[in-house]
Amino acid sequence: MGSRFPELRNDLLLRTARGEKVERPPMWVMRQAGRYLPEYHEVKGNRDFFECCRTPSVACALTLQPIERYAGLIDAAIIFSDILVIPQAMGMEVVMVDKKGPHFPHPLTGPEDPQFARVMARDVDVRAELGYVFEAVTLTRRRLEGRVPLIGFCGAPWTLLCYMVEGGGTKLFKEAKTWVFKHGEASGKLLQKIAEVCVEYLAQKVVAGAQVGMIQVFDSWAGELSPASFKQFALPYLTYISDNLPRRLSELGEQPVPMTVFAKGAWYALEDLCKTTYDVIGLDWLHDPAQAYEVAQRYSKTLQGNADPGVLYGSHESISAVVENMVSGFGGGRQGWIANLGHGITPFVNPDDLKFFFEEIHRQTGAGR
Repeated sequence: MGSRFPELRNDLLLRTARGEKVERPPMWVMRQAGRYLPEYHEVKGNRDFFECCRTPSVACALTLQPIERYAGLIDAAIIFSDILVIPQAMGMEVVMVDKKGPHFPHPLTGPEDPQFARVMARDVDVRAELGYVFEAVTLTRRRLEGRVPLIGFCGAPWTLLCYMVEGGGTKLFKEAKTWVFKHGEASGKLLQKIAEVCVEYLAQKVVAGAQVGMIQVFDSWAGELSPASFKQFALPYLTYISDNLPRRLSELGEQPVPMTVFAKGAWYALEDLCKTTYDVIGLDWLHDPAQAYEVAQRYSKTLQGNADPGVLYGSHESISAVVENMVSGFGGGRQGWIANLGHGITPFVNPDDLKFFFEEIHRQTGAGR
């Protein structure tokens, strides 16, 4: 199926994810396609966020914007989409409220909620429900013309459960904690259902892109769990995805792709995550690069991260210092490290400061020498 697309000319990300020694660390950043770019607003226009996600030509155009702006500096594209398309496929309504974020008008209120029964009973046809995502992946792979690989992603079961029961973003996690600590059995069933949908969704992304490049699972709210709760409510379902995606790809006639897990805030779980079958472990900025690298090397894992996104609001001297700390801590950048931020780009970042971040990684790792 790979013959449908131009040959990949830059496989640095894939080689690094496989643990190979490389000439320099590959780099990209989370949310690199987004609202900090003026060209994003030009293409988005008056469209709703989810309308952009559901329009393959728009999603493709937004995905390509950072590749074109930072040509020669970044080594991957990530498809423009959202983690909440999975709850939508499971039959829940999600809308994007201006200046507030995603909102579920009817969140799951408990196991007795009739909507919970409908969600659990629903036979999710991922290809039918999310066909627009796969169309965007295919179109983007073609228009990338082999410049860089394309990353596909999904939200992790714990993070998606939080949204589905909280109704949107939260600081208290009252409903999510009520679910897992009061309705443990129902929570486990819901988490497993989400994990199964995630596997099929990621597999179909690979089919749509005939080796999409790399898959990333975002557990954005993992840090809201204690170490014991993480092992109960997050880790088993992250592991389910990484253990079962290769099997599903094989059934579909596709080869395995490198897999990344990013459990934001769960600094205590690094070794547990290294014991999984994920190839790459994403780090937020709470990790010390050298300490994390020492752990990952014991398990032959590649790390991804982990600059504080807030440094992009700072001076170039501050950016240089953060990059220096990463390059030194992650072994010089020639094996086992994908340069990235420790989370997504935050609003109002100057695109030129992100460019300087990329240039510093190139400079400090001796790229081109």
